[in-house]
Formats: sequence, structure tokens, C-alpha cells
Amino acid sequence: MTEADDSGAEQRRLALEKKRERIVWYYLGYFLFGIHIVAFVMIYAVTHAK
Repeated sequence: MTEADDSGAEQRRLALEKKRERIVWYYLGYFLFGIHIVAFVMIYAVTHAK
């Protein structure tokens, strides 16, 4: 392999790693948002219970 091939492979690997990291952050964000929605619904249910 030439140095240009190594550099290209490294660039592709870094791009894929960056994409996967972004996906992980999206999943984390949606998860935390969902937990807050559930918590607000539970708070509403408790405060409006008879």
C-alpha cells in the first residue's frame, strides 16, 4: 500500500467514527428527552390524583 492509500483509509475511518459518535449522541439525547417526558407525565398524574 502506498502512503496515499493509508491516508485515505485513515480519513474514512475517522469519518465513520465521527458519524457513529454523532449517532450515539442522538440516541442519548432522545433517551434523556424521553425520560423527562415520562417524569412530567408521572408528576402530573400524582398531583392530579384524587
